[in-house]
Amino acid sequence: MEPLLYLLARSLVAVIQALPLTGVAWIGRTGGALAWWVDARHRRVALRNLTLCFGAEKSPDEIRALARENFRRLGENYVSAIKTAVMTSEAMRPHFEFVGAEKIRPYQADAGPQSRVVAIGHFGNFELYVRFGEYVPGFKCGSTYRGLRQPSLNRLMQSLRERSGCRFFERRSEAAALKACMSDTGLLLGLLADQHAGLGAVRIPFLGHECSTSVAPAVFALRYRCPLHTAVCYRTGLARWRIEVGDELPTREGDQPRSPEAIMRDVNRAFEVAVRRDPANWFWVHNRWKPVKPEVRKPKSEIQAAAVAP
Repeated sequence: MEPLLYLLARSLVAVIQALPLTGVAWIGRTGGALAWWVDARHRRVALRNLTLCFGAEKSPDEIRALARENFRRLGENYVSAIKTAVMTSEAMRPHFEFVGAEKIRPYQADAGPQSRVVAIGHFGNFELYVRFGEYVPGFKCGSTYRGLRQPSLNRLMQSLRERSGCRFFERRSEAAALKACMSDTGLLLGLLADQHAGLGAVRIPFLGHECSTSVAPAVFALRYRCPLHTAVCYRTGLARWRIEVGDELPTREGDQPRSPEAIMRDVNRAFEVAVRRDPANWFWVHNRWKPVKPEVRKPKSEIQAAAVAP
C-alpha cells in the first residue's frame, strides 16, 4: 500500500510543480472550500476555537465566514508550499517578501554571527520559514519536525523542505545533532510554538484562555544564550506572502535569566497580535485549548529532553 501512496503523492507533486503558482493557489483554495463541507471534524474544531476566542465580539455568521475562509487559506497554503519549495528566489520575488532581516544580522566580534532562536507558528504559508537563509546570509538555518509514519512519504516531504538548505532535526531521534549545532555559532533555529504541547508543558494564556504551551524556544535561548525573536508569515493576496520578524524578546533581567514561562507569555502575546491582525491566517483546525484532565503522560521527545538537560 505504501508504494502506491508514494507513487500517487509523487505524481501529484510533479503536476503541482509544473503549474504556475497563482493557478496552484487557486486550486488549493478550491480544495480548501471542498474540505470545509466534507471534513466535519475539523470544521467543528475551527468553529469551536473561533467561538471561544471571538464569540464575545463577532456574530455566529461572522465566525462561520472566518472559519470557511480559514479552510480556503489552509488549502491554498498547503498546495502552494509544494510549488514554492522548488521556486528560486528570483521567481519568488513577486510573491514573497521578508521584513526585519536587519534585526537578526548583527555579528559577534571575531566569533561569527551569534546563533539565534526564532519562535514561529502556523501562520500563512508556514513552509516559507525555511527560506530565512536567503535573507540572513552568514547563518545556518535549522528547524525540527516530526517524521511521518510512512518512510517513503516522509522522505518525499523532507526532500521538498531541504531544497532550501535548511537543516531539519527529527524531534524524537536527532537531539544530539541539534545540540551539536547549537554549540556552534551562526545557527538560526526556528521552533514552532503555537500548538498544544501536552501535560508536561506550562499552561499560560493565549487569546484570553489558558492552554498548554511549549517552552522550547525560551529554554533553548536561555541555555545557549541566544537572542530570541518571533516571526509570522502573513498572506497579502492570492499566492502572496510576507514574513515579518519581531524585535528581540528579553530573556534576562540584568544578570538573571527570566523564567521560560515569562518569556513564552511574551511569545504568546506576539502571536495574539498576529492572529487579531488577520484571524483567518492562523491554524484554527488544531485543538489548542484542550481541557485539563488526567491522562497518561507521554515521554518527552529527545528534542524536548535536550532543551532542559544540563
